[in-house]
Amino acid sequence: MQMNDMLKPAEVDLLYQAHHAWLRSWLRARVGCREHAADLAQDTFVRLLRARQVSPLKEPRAYLSSVARGLMIDQFRRRALERAYQESLACLPEGEAPSEEHRLVILDTLERLDRALQLLKPRVRQAFLLAQLDGLSIPQIAAHLEVSRATVERDLARALGTCYRLRYADA
Repeated sequence: MQMNDMLKPAEVDLLYQAHHAWLRSWLRARVGCREHAADLAQDTFVRLLRARQVSPLKEPRAYLSSVARGLMIDQFRRRALERAYQESLACLPEGEAPSEEHRLVILDTLERLDRALQLLKPRVRQAFLLAQLDGLSIPQIAAHLEVSRATVERDLARALGTCYRLRYADA
């Protein structure tokens, strides 16, 4: 895609003026909260401004709703992770709970890991989770997934490679 095929800020501004109210109302019907819908609508246009390869839109509402839907899913996952983390913290003795700063680092790491795992093929992700969360061995995972041990080993290597890249991406 050539650079002149990308949306310019002025074009995004026109899209914003023409479709922001519609998008906000579309989101409000789905999330049930005016403020939450306004935030998601704003995030949708920010995402559009940051996109590097967006050609002029033939169906702007379809594109905007698709981006907004992805943001809703991301937010749902983030909130589910936060709830699970809060529940696990509630089980800790009071003196062992991490500081607020450390909690934010942990939540950020969990979100990045979740995003990375979502990029994996379903079988690779499932093999990784069976190994890491359920503690299953390679032969057990192979039997569970009905694949060979070599396939499980390859899948785990891919998943661990993803985790490694995530861990050292900022280093």
